[in-house]
Amino acid sequence: MARLSEKAIGTSLRSVKGWKRVGDEIAKTFVFKDFARSMGFVQSVALIAEKMNHHPDIDIRWNKVMLTLSTHSAGGLTTKDFALAAEINALS
Repeated sequence: MARLSEKAIGTSLRSVKGWKRVGDEIAKTFVFKDFARSMGFVQSVALIAEKMNHHPDIDIRWNKVMLTLSTHSAGGLTTKDFALAAEINALS
């Protein structure tokens, strides 16, 4: 899978509300009422990630879940990252 151009990244980023670019990654923090809801969200993300064979970096902090996406095998952002971000956004 090929890395996206700067222009394509900008266009794709506008299509995934709340995600921010951080270097060669995109990231978003999701906030929940409590730890149990955070963990339920992580489980839902895991199921989607497995289905898409594309896995985010996940940082869990009680009621916050921070996700980071990048296609490591391509050395940066690809369409897979934005497709997964859109699927994750649909959960929340």
